[in-house]
Amino acid sequence: MLRRHARAACTALAAAGLALAGLQAGAATAAPQAHDTAAAPAAGSAARTLGVAAAPPELLRAMGRDLGLTRAQALSRLTHEAEAGATAARLRQDLGPAFAGAWVDGAEAGTLTVATTRAADAAAIRAAGATARLVPHGLTALERAKERLDRAATAEAPVRYVDVRANVLVVEETKAGAGARLVRATGVPSGLVRVVRTTEAPRPLYDIRGGDAYYMGGGGRCSVGFAVTRGTTQGFATAGHCGRAGTTTSGYNQVAMGSFQGSVFPGNDMAWVAANSSWTATPYVKGASGNVQVTGSVLQPVGSSVCRSGSTTGWHCGTVQQHNTSVTYPEGTITGVTRTTVCAEPGDSGGSYISGSQAQGVTSGGSGTCSSGGTTFFQPLNPLLQTYGLTLRTTGSDPGPGPGPGEPQPGGTWAAGKVYAAGDVVTYGGGAYRCLQGHQAQPGWEPPNVPALWQRT
Repeated sequence: MLRRHARAACTALAAAGLALAGLQAGAATAAPQAHDTAAAPAAGSAARTLGVAAAPPELLRAMGRDLGLTRAQALSRLTHEAEAGATAARLRQDLGPAFAGAWVDGAEAGTLTVATTRAADAAAIRAAGATARLVPHGLTALERAKERLDRAATAEAPVRYVDVRANVLVVEETKAGAGARLVRATGVPSGLVRVVRTTEAPRPLYDIRGGDAYYMGGGGRCSVGFAVTRGTTQGFATAGHCGRAGTTTSGYNQVAMGSFQGSVFPGNDMAWVAANSSWTATPYVKGASGNVQVTGSVLQPVGSSVCRSGSTTGWHCGTVQQHNTSVTYPEGTITGVTRTTVCAEPGDSGGSYISGSQAQGVTSGGSGTCSSGGTTFFQPLNPLLQTYGLTLRTTGSDPGPGPGPGEPQPGGTWAAGKVYAAGDVVTYGGGAYRCLQGHQAQPGWEPPNVPALWQRT
């Protein structure tokens, strides 16, 4: 959907204190690792083939964040794992049906263990530099048994896998007796299976990303604006003309997504959709060749470059022409929208307008096409966030200076999560500050820290 006007008709933030992010193609930024001068071990042929020495910095940072490894330790672990994988693959070929699985211990200089059903294989395993373990069941036999379980499994026994360390086929059940019933129904020998109880019910996980398509239950397609949260509920901001409160939605993949919780059109053109637990709000907009990070919602001035992402025409850019524009559609008048030179077409409605990394608004309507050019209007995002009490999903950032452990909070009327308009006055740390640019406040953007947004009065 795209509301048409009745008549035919991306840049850095120009202020100190707010750094903009570009295209995002890797893991989220992690805290810097302590300086580590230790060299990684010399890579063998497998590690060289797999390019371990050229591991991307974002991968190494993520390993530091999640596994507590320095850069050298991460490279060492990757090297050992590459070599272990190659050794295990060769032994699997050599051992044939007797091969019962392989695993590493996960340490920086990890040990490879290879299981076999033949005691005579132990010497060959040790000669390859691995530890041998004798077990009763071959991996092929366990995997074939799992395939039989897979064909008859229900959500009451949602997870099945071969635990090579324990040499057993594991069935996780959410309901007592479900695992045993599955084993009996398939004729799999009970001696191969261990049933464990779980309270987790696996589900598919999908990302909410600006610019992606979504579909309304009654028909029609619009585009996601920006991922948001409201308390523990995740969802997205979009255009009000796309649906009314209660309208159900499905995602870009036609999987059930959620429903409209609030919608205004005409008057304004704003709405938000609450997503179900299969969907996760992400701080990204779909760009021309990757994800564009969203770091805030500072409204940019007239003349600024702005880009739009939509499910029909993708990524297009132009400039901001006027703020606080009024437009009369056949359905009625909307006020407070921003006029731009960015093109759009039906289906782009609700999609993201972003300047640098600052979220600007959601597509409302316009004239022309992306072939002939045109004019479009977006509903500014900050009033939408304020109306529905939503928090924009943004990428992590340095929170900046603040109270140390045990120190008192500065106090005042400023609050993270609140939407401020230019001219608003707050107090913080005993001082008064006037808002210079409309935005939604977030941790790290306290008035003393961001002179681009706040002026001491």
